[in-house]
Amino acid sequence: MSDVLQALQEVLEQRKKAAPDSSYVASLHAKGLNKILEKIGEEATETILAAKDAEISGSTKEVIAETADLWFHCLVMLSQLDVEHTAVLAELERRFDLSGLVEKANRTK
Repeated sequence: MSDVLQALQEVLEQRKKAAPDSSYVASLHAKGLNKILEKIGEEATETILAAKDAEISGSTKEVIAETADLWFHCLVMLSQLDVEHTAVLAELERRFDLSGLVEKANRTK
């Protein structure tokens, strides 16, 4: 799975340097962080609605698609901020053996 993330990260980095009219990702990067964050907000809302629909219908097709869109736009955000996806994976790995309650209590404010 990390091969997919690595390949996607490489594409996102290439598109960051491309002409804005050459791709959707290049246009997002050109519009800046606020536009990328707006897209994340939209995708988060769509994911929430798809999850609510999935609970009722029993079909998870749309929630999977919307979650993929949300993750994708989060990866675009990380790319815009020059953060590699491996930093997020490392943070998840660090938390793996911690109770969620303990991890949250240990966060600095």
